[in-house]
Amino acid sequence: MYNVLAVTSAYLIGSLSFAVIVSKAYGMDDPRTYGSGNPGATNVLRSGKKKAAALTLLGDALKGFVAVWLARWLENGAGMAEITIGVCAVAVLVGHMWPIFFRFKGGKGVATALGALLALSWPTALVCALVWLVMAFGFKVSSLAALAATVISPIAAYFFMPYPSWVWATAVIAVLVLSRHKSNIINLLSGKESKIGDKTGS
Repeated sequence: MYNVLAVTSAYLIGSLSFAVIVSKAYGMDDPRTYGSGNPGATNVLRSGKKKAAALTLLGDALKGFVAVWLARWLENGAGMAEITIGVCAVAVLVGHMWPIFFRFKGGKGVATALGALLALSWPTALVCALVWLVMAFGFKVSSLAALAATVISPIAAYFFMPYPSWVWATAVIAVLVLSRHKSNIINLLSGKESKIGDKTGS
């Protein structure tokens, strides 16, 4: 029962779309109606509201961290299996991508995935964050940075995470994030992908 509740709670926490919540609080347009239509920090930044974009990024990462951290905190007392922690990490990302509170139209999950990885293994999250920063500052393309960090995440998890189930959870997270970036991959290959801070694009 505790395992089911933990996974369900993680999904519901993930379903809180901070791009929509923050935009509404600032009186901005719904981020799903402009730019790429993706409810994430990069698209919110296209509105010109840097503070709103920063809060979106922080909120999305924090919910990933909180969902997994709570599961880890309850692990011993509730007698949950360690595999449940990994499933919670996947569940919070699924909630972000297909949020029940926002008609199942969610974001691409990079910040939420990073937050979840941070709660699972901070060295893994640190490696991914460093890769993202190097790529983002080097190429100024958010999606390219996200894809590079995503690809490296299962490799870093293999070396730093204590349980095989968590490594597999990281691999599933990577596949989900990559699948949500299909259009970005196509744009990158055709040279049409927009750069960080552009007002339009995907």
